[in-house]
Amino acid sequence: MTQRPLTLADVGSSAAAALGVDGFEDRLQIGTCRQVVVCLVDGLGWQALQSQPALAPHLGALGGGPIAAAFPTTTPVGLGALGTGLLAGEHGLVGASFEYPESGEVLSPLHWGRHPTPVAVQPEPTVFERVARSSVRMTTLAPAAYEHSGLTGAVLRGSRYVGSEDVDERVTALSAILRHDEPSYTYVYWAELDRVGHESGVSSEAWRAALSRVDVLVGRLVECLVPGASLVVTADHGMVDCPAESRIALDDDPRLRRGVRRWAGEPRARHIYAEHGAAADVLATWREVLRDRADVLSRAQVVEQGLMGPVDPELSDRIGDVVAIARDQTMLSSDTDATVSRLLGQHGGLSSAEVLIPALVHRG
Repeated sequence: MTQRPLTLADVGSSAAAALGVDGFEDRLQIGTCRQVVVCLVDGLGWQALQSQPALAPHLGALGGGPIAAAFPTTTPVGLGALGTGLLAGEHGLVGASFEYPESGEVLSPLHWGRHPTPVAVQPEPTVFERVARSSVRMTTLAPAAYEHSGLTGAVLRGSRYVGSEDVDERVTALSAILRHDEPSYTYVYWAELDRVGHESGVSSEAWRAALSRVDVLVGRLVECLVPGASLVVTADHGMVDCPAESRIALDDDPRLRRGVRRWAGEPRARHIYAEHGAAADVLATWREVLRDRADVLSRAQVVEQGLMGPVDPELSDRIGDVVAIARDQTMLSSDTDATVSRLLGQHGGLSSAEVLIPALVHRG
């Protein structure tokens, strides 16, 4: 029997297994350790990292290689995979935004407060909760602004949250944790590279400078490690540059609005929700209009192809009746997310630049 490919959903689970927490498998082969640190660098694609070895010597010195991001290749889906050990079809955060049928609203997890209730949207126990119940010190080091967000409450709950705004604060907090002679799992989140990639593109000097700062962070995390502690560095997705000439303005084509109630998602992966009885016509029209610019799939095809892993039937209505996945440098821009649609760097799709992410390990 062929073993399924490694994905981001295996990272948090492997870290828990390495600590001896029951019910998890160490598929990354971290190996038994007493303390583990998982650092997720938002937007760090494997291909982009490999293109700049001189800028990332600390990352280059780590063992490991590429694994697959969760689809759609976007932060809420990726953090859901890391935090629950499940892919989108089971944790239910199926995109950068999606229709939440229970209320009829479009839920945008990156802008989610406390409504709807996070545990109602994602009721599965998180890896962090299960680790904490096993008498392991479970800590998150990330910006204070995210502590009480709906996304944190949905997929990363169960951890003691320590607001940390820069490299120094993260390193200071981590050093204090690792000095304690007790089992610990520390999650470190770094957001800057994704922001710079969106604004300036992954081919820019600004992105390369931001990668150098990531490498400084990783080097300092390695320096913090004590005997019996291991570090895993991963990401939620990669990124592609989508110049203005590669954009398709969805709102400007009346054919693409025919039979459509709304669309959601993001410019590289759109969920399209059809009016009652119109799904087949919408599917045919979007295929005809977009042609080779996007893969246009029905909800059933998304499920059958396993793009979101196994899909809980109770969550399937969150997926669009039609899903359009941009190819090459295409971006499906819209006034519904005008700010995002103006950005150069994009993700969400199935290109190798977006899907391949690092899973790098330093064993103490």
